[in-house]
Amino acid sequence: MISLTLSTERVRNTVISNEQGQIIYKTYTPFKLFGVRTTTIQKIRPNDDRSHMQDQFDILGEIEWHALASSKFRFRGTEVETKEFIPKKGLWGRKRVFTGPDGRPYRWDLKRRVVVLSRDDGGRTEVARFHRATLGIIGRKRKARLEVSPELAHMMDTVIMTFIYVEKLRRDKEEASKNAAA
Repeated sequence: MISLTLSTERVRNTVISNEQGQIIYKTYTPFKLFGVRTTTIQKIRPNDDRSHMQDQFDILGEIEWHALASSKFRFRGTEVETKEFIPKKGLWGRKRVFTGPDGRPYRWDLKRRVVVLSRDDGGRTEVARFHRATLGIIGRKRKARLEVSPELAHMMDTVIMTFIYVEKLRRDKEEASKNAAA
């Protein structure tokens, strides 16, 4: 598995690094008291110039978050509503499905504490899983990480965009249920 480490579980403002510690993606969402918030996802730009050692990033895409209307993805020069690109599936809407750039169907399951990506076919093979950070009270202390099957390396940008979206939705549901219980 490809292991990507997140600097924080707050996926709208995090740094995502590979196993060597190299930053691959960054997300940033400016604070707004009112109105629409937009998360910008940046991806490292390959650098062949050894004399220029500072990382350069390009904008990979954006997620425009809406509370009442459908949120929007801006990705690879297109804008699409999330209800079209990654619609809800299932009775409680805890599944989100999309077609990858490889033409295959995929499904994110928003479980109680994590999200899991699988092929949305008969076998439902798991291809990515989010692991939350642990404090080290029981076992080792670990940062949050996303493990992705190497077979999805060709569509990692899509995995990252959809992961940020579904994990934010899952976290919102988790916080809402905590607040309801309080």
